[in-house]
Amino acid sequence: MDQISFGTDGWRATLDVFTDDRVRIVGQAVADHLTAAGHDEPVAVGYDARETSEGFAESLAEVLAGNGFDVLLPERDVPTPTVAYGIVAEGLAGACMVTASHNPPEYNGVKFIPSDGAPALPEVTEDVVSRLAEPDLRPESEWGEIRRHDFITPHAEAATDLIDADLSGLTVAYDAMHGSGRGVTDALLEAAGAEVKRLRCEQDPTFGGEPPEPNAEHLGELAEAVAEGDIDLGIANDGDADRIAICTPDRGVLDANLFYVACYDRLLEEDSGPAIRTVSTTFLVDRLAEAHGQEVFETPVGFKWVAEAMADHDALFGGEESGGFTLRGHVREKDGVLMALLAGAAEVAEPFDQRVDRLTAEHGRVVADKISVACPDERKQGVLSELEDHIPESVAGQGVAKVVTLDGFKLLLDNGSWLLVRPSGTEPVLRVYAEAGDEAAVEELLAAGREIVEPLI
Repeated sequence: MDQISFGTDGWRATLDVFTDDRVRIVGQAVADHLTAAGHDEPVAVGYDARETSEGFAESLAEVLAGNGFDVLLPERDVPTPTVAYGIVAEGLAGACMVTASHNPPEYNGVKFIPSDGAPALPEVTEDVVSRLAEPDLRPESEWGEIRRHDFITPHAEAATDLIDADLSGLTVAYDAMHGSGRGVTDALLEAAGAEVKRLRCEQDPTFGGEPPEPNAEHLGELAEAVAEGDIDLGIANDGDADRIAICTPDRGVLDANLFYVACYDRLLEEDSGPAIRTVSTTFLVDRLAEAHGQEVFETPVGFKWVAEAMADHDALFGGEESGGFTLRGHVREKDGVLMALLAGAAEVAEPFDQRVDRLTAEHGRVVADKISVACPDERKQGVLSELEDHIPESVAGQGVAKVVTLDGFKLLLDNGSWLLVRPSGTEPVLRVYAEAGDEAAVEELLAAGREIVEPLI
């Protein structure tokens, strides 16, 4: 049990550690958590496209059923957001999702999603972890029923109801990265009228030999297809399709910060409401919101905090620079399938390249980037404690106007740029983020950030 460690989004590990016995221990903990909370509704158990995921899901289902819960298993591997939506739509007690998201194929993972369909907050995951124990199943006559369930169709209908998109005349290249978005995101776009050209939409548990992470490093083929000129927009999802990236003809893989601003701008054309963003996400959101008389609320990194703030502030849109977003009227879980439909609708209304050009002309150009600095997990808090006494008066020639300590240390500089240092919740590294008006300034800030933290490790 000491090998089971819940991070920012559940437990992930390589398959030598992520074993069936330990997965069953997690299943018992979830069952005990739900029982203690008074739940007796059915529980969903979803799984992604990894070779081992369905087997692990069946083990979880067996443990939950053995504790008296009826269990809904999907008919195939599914995107995480379809399961999150299913929790709310079906009135379920919650769900376990077997996925390692964008990690390489030698990983797997499991996360618990509570009855509201939003990511579990720390008090929930801490309670689950406190209950880790060997399975203790009832007599078989008292077991719940395990049955297969369609999570995809209800989610597609909800997405279509929420985003009224006529994509007729739009040509989209969709890259599933061999993940669970295949046959789901592309089908949704096609149903809305788009012509869809498919890349990596075959199931491949090895993900073609690279992690199913939708960033510039892994989306070269999609970017090239869009640049050739007969495709209007490229869309990609990560392994469990809760995140999105897009490619445009002029910009290639669009920075997720700019994607956030463009989508929020599109939503503000027909609606109003605050925006939620993490501390690592662009201030361009704030400039756009201010121009529309709207507020922006900043959260720590982690979509659970975005989801909580979405409810607290009845926000129109929420997201993070790593590609996770959702909008008002939907479940409060990041949803790369829903966002693909919104991206298509935004492109039809005004092509992303034109929209981004307009927004940066109106509100200023921003460039953002991040680096990782190796740091053992046991040193992270010590480094942050020492950093509190080593905050410089200036960084890269700019005075430090304010220090925000919502998540690590965010130094707001006199010229509007910023530098953020925070611990990763999933890797033995410190993340250093920066935003400024051009690439050279960002590089200078990141180098300065490295110089600040490395001596403290």
